[in-house]
Amino acid sequence: MGCLVIYLLGVITMATFTNTADLKVKNLALYGKACQSSLVENPYAPLGHPSNAIDGNTDANFERGSCSHTASQQNPWWRVDLLEEYTITSITITNRDYLSERLNGAKIHVGNCITNNGFDNPQVGLISSIPAGTSQTFQFNQRVSGRYVVVTIPVANRYLTLCEVEVYGY
Repeated sequence: MGCLVIYLLGVITMATFTNTADLKVKNLALYGKACQSSLVENPYAPLGHPSNAIDGNTDANFERGSCSHTASQQNPWWRVDLLEEYTITSITITNRDYLSERLNGAKIHVGNCITNNGFDNPQVGLISSIPAGTSQTFQFNQRVSGRYVVVTIPVANRYLTLCEVEVYGY
């Protein structure tokens, strides 16, 4: 952060500015709180918790406990609350190593609203396909900001499994 002193008509005015190159971009999701529309049915219920997708572990094997997983339902969703508004520079999604096609067609929304489960926030990404056990990064050239990051699959009878969601910004 810098400071600029401007003299106007004998009055000293101070303006502050931020050099975005000096900002430390970090994975904001690690400090957030996650929730999702449902939890996969037993016997897997101990697994699949929404916070598993923001634990910093990109292991794509669901049975090792680092992936979130909803039940099969209409419009399943997962959301992380970053606890305050941030400028988001990129989002990286890690898909599971099996049944990877389940994530096809998922939408990513970012904004400050949780009305309609956050679906009313601007859509910033569309997952057409992420190969099994790999990650895809969505880089933002235009300004993207918000408190909530929502991933949803807007169709009936689908599961939503996310093995890691990394939200980078400042």
